[in-house]
Amino acid sequence: MDGRELLAERFEEHRPRLKAVAYRMLGSLSEAEDAVQETWLKLSRSDSEGVENLGGWLTTVVGRVCLDLLRSRKQRGEQPLDFQGSDPNAPGTYVPDPQVSALPGGREAADPEQEALLTDSVGLALLVVLDTLSPAERLAFVLHDMFAVPFEDIAPIVERAPAATRQLASRARRRVRDAAPEPEPDRRRHREVVKAFLAAARGGDFDALLALLDPDVVLRADGGEVAGLSRLVRGATAVVAGARSFSTLAGSTHLAIVNGRVGQIALHNGKAFSVGEFTVRDGRIVEINILADRERLATLLDERTLAELAAETD
Repeated sequence: MDGRELLAERFEEHRPRLKAVAYRMLGSLSEAEDAVQETWLKLSRSDSEGVENLGGWLTTVVGRVCLDLLRSRKQRGEQPLDFQGSDPNAPGTYVPDPQVSALPGGREAADPEQEALLTDSVGLALLVVLDTLSPAERLAFVLHDMFAVPFEDIAPIVERAPAATRQLASRARRRVRDAAPEPEPDRRRHREVVKAFLAAARGGDFDALLALLDPDVVLRADGGEVAGLSRLVRGATAVVAGARSFSTLAGSTHLAIVNGRVGQIALHNGKAFSVGEFTVRDGRIVEINILADRERLATLLDERTLAELAAETD
């Protein structure tokens, strides 16, 4: 094995962590993969023999790559950073890319890299809030609070002193704490609530739906370019109406792992109609994030997965 092959092997050991960092920074699986690839290119062109802590070096490099991407988004005025949906009349409806995997014991398990990402997944509700932070705040929060990178290592990336970098993370932490609901720690209870909600939606049981929703629940739907699908709905009664309308449009719904917890995939004529993720707290749903952008779903769900879902019986 020559030096480059050995370096590539060492890099692959760190790939799951690097992709996890990039996904939290960017909220896009394809952009996260691009950022990881750019990190590999930087490593392959550098003198890596003098790097004592390769994992730390790679983490800061991928962080810098993601920071540049976030800043370029802001300069171009792209929607995700501005926290806007694809529909200009529906502000705040942008939903980041969900990570979707089969339920354990169901279809064939996800590949090892995907399983590694799901082990320590972050919910869409948190990613939505991260999209409202400045690029520097997001970097400081993600690297320090999620991946324990010291402020002394983050400071050069954001071109600030360590104390100022600490303040960036502190501001981000307050915004996340105020806006992102804490999920239900009991995953079995989470699954039971989601299953009951989907069953009530299919059956049109209005009272059961209301009982499963927090009074201040938020439903965020991103329909991409399809007019009328993007919406931001607040309050249990309004969310029930929205959930019932979505259930009539989709042909069938199936349980799946969405960002590490039980969610749902809806199909229509054998194609993905939507992916839904639920945030459950104290036995009630406090937030629902739905991606119904057909173009994005086509890149996130392969044909084999869709065929297996379509063959299942609920």
